[in-house]
Amino acid sequence: MRQIRVRGAERRSARVRARLATAGVLALAAPALLSGTAQADGSARTTTTEQWTTRILAPGVTVRTGVVQHPGVEHAWTVTVQAPVVTRWTANDPDAPVTWAEVSTRAWADDTARKLTDAGLRPRVESVRWPDYADTPHGTMGYRVRVGRFATQAEARTAASAVTAAGFRTTASWTGYDIQEPADQENIHVAVIDPKTFDGTVEATHDGDVAQRETTSAVARKLNSLVGVNGGFFVLSPGDGVPGTMSGIGAYEGEWESMAAGSRSALVIEDGGHRVRIADLTSTVTARAGKAVYRIQGINRVPGTVRDCGRPGSTPSELPWQDVTCHLPDDMVRFTDAFQADLPTGPGVQAVLDASGRVVSVGARGGRVPVGGHVLQGIGRAADWLTAHAGPSGRIKVGEVVRTTDGRRVALGPGDSVVSAAPTLVRDGRIDIDAAAEGVVDPAYTSFGYAWANVRQPRTLAGIDGRGRLILATVDGRLTNGSEGFTLYEAAAFMKSLGAVQAMNLDGGGSTAMAVGGTLVNTPSDATGERPVGDTVQVLPAAH
Repeated sequence: MRQIRVRGAERRSARVRARLATAGVLALAAPALLSGTAQADGSARTTTTEQWTTRILAPGVTVRTGVVQHPGVEHAWTVTVQAPVVTRWTANDPDAPVTWAEVSTRAWADDTARKLTDAGLRPRVESVRWPDYADTPHGTMGYRVRVGRFATQAEARTAASAVTAAGFRTTASWTGYDIQEPADQENIHVAVIDPKTFDGTVEATHDGDVAQRETTSAVARKLNSLVGVNGGFFVLSPGDGVPGTMSGIGAYEGEWESMAAGSRSALVIEDGGHRVRIADLTSTVTARAGKAVYRIQGINRVPGTVRDCGRPGSTPSELPWQDVTCHLPDDMVRFTDAFQADLPTGPGVQAVLDASGRVVSVGARGGRVPVGGHVLQGIGRAADWLTAHAGPSGRIKVGEVVRTTDGRRVALGPGDSVVSAAPTLVRDGRIDIDAAAEGVVDPAYTSFGYAWANVRQPRTLAGIDGRGRLILATVDGRLTNGSEGFTLYEAAAFMKSLGAVQAMNLDGGGSTAMAVGGTLVNTPSDATGERPVGDTVQVLPAAH
C-alpha cells in the first residue's frame, strides 16, 4: 500500500500533526485486521474499529499506539477436551509420559463426542485448519471437542468436572484466542525508524553481559534510548543452560556472542542502524591448532546443552526445534569475555586463551573468562582434542563464519549487531512463513508448536518497509476481555499491511515489551509484570 508523507507537517500544530499521522496509521494498519477468511487462515470476517495516537520522538522516529476492536464479537470460556498424542521425541519411547493436545484426528473427535453424549453432555466437534504457512499442508489440520460456553473461567472449570468424570482430561479455554473467531481487541505499538532522517543509532544489545537477564525498560533507561523492544529467544531455566544466554545467533558491538540454531531468521543491524535487513543465518566456528582442526558448536552456552537444537550431531534433532533442549555428547564451546558469570563446571577440559590465541592454561572446567581473553571448554571427544592440542604456550586460532542461506558471508563492523528468533513472516513483500523449516511447528506432529504459533499470543515483530525504514511492533496478548494478541499468520498480515517487505517474529509471550523514553508502554502478560530478557533492540539518540 502506498504510504503518504505530508511535507512540512513538522511545522504545523501538534494537534494537526497528530491527526495527519494517525490517518496514515489507519490507512496502513486496517487491512491486516480485516483480512479474515480471504487469508486462508480460518479467521472470520468482521467489522473493525480503530483508535490510534502518534508520538514523534525525534526526526525519523515515530511511535504509533493503536487499539483495534471488533464490535459485536462475543467470546466465552469453554471446556476443551485434551487428546493424548505422541511427539517427535517421545514417539519411539514406550515409557515416555503422555502428551496432550487440543487437536487430534476425526476418529478421536467423533469417538470422544459419542462418549460425552452418552454421559449426558452436549459436546461440539470443531474443525481446525492449517494456517497458510509456506511449508506445511493446507486444509484441515484436525478436530477438537468442546463443551459449553461460559461467562467466566470459574464456571468453565466447574463444568469441566463432569467431563473429567466421564474419563477425559480437560482445560478451560478462552475462545478469543482461536483464529476461527475475530479478536475482541488488540493493543498495538508500532515504532518506525527512518535511517535517512534519524541521526541516532539502532543496536541490539545484551547490556555488556550475555549471562544475565534484564528488563527491556531497565536497559532502555540505562542507555537513555528513545525506543526499546525485547529481542531474541533466550534460556529461561538453569536446566536448559545459563539463564539469559541466547538460544540463537546474536552479535553485539561487532562481536559474535552466540551461534545459530540451524538456519533461522535474524535482524542484521549494520552501520549503527543505517542499514538493516532480515536474513536466515547459519554459523560455523572452528578451533585450529597447527594443522589440527575441531568444530566449535557453541558460543557462551553450557557444553552438551543446546537450547532450540539445530546444531550438527545434537539429539534428538539437528534441526531447529523451538523450546526443546537437545544434547551433544562431544561438544566444544567458546566463552568470550562478555560472559561475565562463573564458567560451567563438570567433566571435560578447558583451555584459557589470551587475545592472540596463546594458551595460558589447561585444566578443569570453571573459573572466569579473563578480560580480553576467551576460554574453550570441551566434553567427550572435544576434551580429548583440547588435551592433545592445547599445549603450554601453544596457540589455538578460532575462526568464525556466518552466512545467509544464499551463501553470502556476513562480516560485522564495530557498529553492527544481530538479534535472532523465528520464523520469517514476510519475504519480498509477500507473506511467506517458513514455520516448519524454522522449527516452530511440525506437520507430522500437529501438537508441536500448536499454541505457540496457531493461537493468539503476545508478539514482538521486526520488519523493513520499501523505503528502508525499520519497523518494531508489539501486540499485547493473553489478556482476557482485553488484548488477545496475534497468531503467526495474523502477525505476518499485520506487518505486510504496514508496508513491510521483510518481517520476522522476535521473542514474544511474556517477553513482549516496548519501552518509550525508558517507560514501559505495553502491558506484559506475565502476572509478575515485565519479564527480564536476554538481548534487546534499542533506538538511541545521537550523542551531542
